[in-house]
Amino acid sequence: MYSLVMSELSVTDARAELPAAIKKSHKSPVHILKHGEPVAVLISPTLYREMLEAMEELEDIEAFDQAMLSKEKTIAWDDVKRELGLL
Repeated sequence: MYSLVMSELSVTDARAELPAAIKKSHKSPVHILKHGEPVAVLISPTLYREMLEAMEELEDIEAFDQAMLSKEKTIAWDDVKRELGLL
């Protein structure tokens, strides 16, 4: 299971401990700090992919909401398919 409790490493420590930081990032995000401020976050490829998919889903929902609020004329799905030669 992936934990969202983040660990922290300085940039200097991250350089020295990169393999361990990568391994740790598969369990939870790792904040990379410079002068005590976050400059990067190391996450697993799985979490990255899940985050991208969630963002795309939210963009689709936003586009749908905007389309529903629009005053523009709509086109029936069957008409679109017919125009594209899919019916």
